[in-house]
Amino acid sequence: MIRWWSRLRPDNFTLALLATVALATLLPLTGTAADGLDRFTDLAIAALFFLHGARLPRESIIAGLLHWRLHLTILACTFVLFPLFGLVLKPLAGWALTPELYIGVLFLCALPSTVQSSIAFTSIAGGNISAAVCAAALSSILGVFLTPLLMTLLAGAQGAMANPLHAVGAIVLQLLVPFVAGHLLRPWIARWVERQRALLRYTDQGTILLVVYAAFGESVTGGLWSKTPGSALLATVLVAVLLLAIAMPGITWLARRLGFSRQDEIPIVFCGSKKSLATGVPIAKVLFAGGSLGAIVLPIMIYHQLQLIVCAVIAQRYARQNAQ
Repeated sequence: MIRWWSRLRPDNFTLALLATVALATLLPLTGTAADGLDRFTDLAIAALFFLHGARLPRESIIAGLLHWRLHLTILACTFVLFPLFGLVLKPLAGWALTPELYIGVLFLCALPSTVQSSIAFTSIAGGNISAAVCAAALSSILGVFLTPLLMTLLAGAQGAMANPLHAVGAIVLQLLVPFVAGHLLRPWIARWVERQRALLRYTDQGTILLVVYAAFGESVTGGLWSKTPGSALLATVLVAVLLLAIAMPGITWLARRLGFSRQDEIPIVFCGSKKSLATGVPIAKVLFAGGSLGAIVLPIMIYHQLQLIVCAVIAQRYARQNAQ
C-alpha cells in the first residue's frame, strides 16, 4: 500500500504548482504589479534557457546526431503523431471541453519533448543516454519553430494566437538566442554550472512557477473558474490520461516494429511520449494573448504529473528486465 502511494503521490514540484494556482486564484496581481511581474518573468525565462544551453555538452550533440533514424522517429512521434491525436479529439471541443481547454489540448500535442526527465528516465532504464540527450535537446530547439506553426495549422484563428511569424520571432529572441549564447559560453562557465546544478534546478522550477502564477492570475481576473465547469476540468484529466495511455504503448510498438535495439527503444519511448512543461509555459506566454492563458496551460500541467508517474514505473520495469 505504501509503495503504491509513494508512486502516485505528487512530487514536490507538482504540489508547488497546485499551491501557485491556489495563490493566483486568491491573490492575483493586477495593474502595474502584474505588468512588472510580466517583465520580470521574461528576464527569468531568458536566463533559464541560457543555463539550459550552458548545460548541454557538445560531445553529446555530435554523438547523438549520428543516430539520425532514431531522431526522426522521436520527432515524428512528437510533432506528427501527437498533433494527429489532438485533431481526433476535436469532437470534444464545446461538448466535454471548453474552447480554451481544447486549445490547451492542441497546444499540449504540439509541444516538444522534455529534456531533464527524458534523460533521467532513460538513464534509470538503461537506455542510450547520449541519444536521449541529443533527441530531447533537438526536440526543444525545433519546438521553438514547430510549435507555433503547428498551432496555426491545428487551431488557426480560434486559438487567439499572436501573428505566427511574430510569435516565432519573439520565441527565438526570448528562448533560442539565450540558449545558443549559453552554449557558446559553455567552455568558460560549464564548471560553474555543474557545481550549481542543484541550485539551478530550483531556478528552473521557480521560473515556471512565476509564469504559472502570472498566467493564472490574469486568467482568474478574466473569469477562468467561473467560465470553466467542473465537468470540463474532469474531462481534461481524462483526455490527458487517454493521450498517455495511447502514446506510450503505441510508441513502444512502433520502436519494436522499426527494428530498434532495446537500448534505443528506451529513449524513443521516453522522449517520444513526454511533453515539456518547462518549454511549453514560456512558449504559451508568447503565443497566446488575453485572459485564456491559464486554461490553455492547464492540460500540460496535468499531463506533466501523469507522465512523471507512469514513466517512473516503466523506467523501473525496464531496469528490472535488464537485470535479469
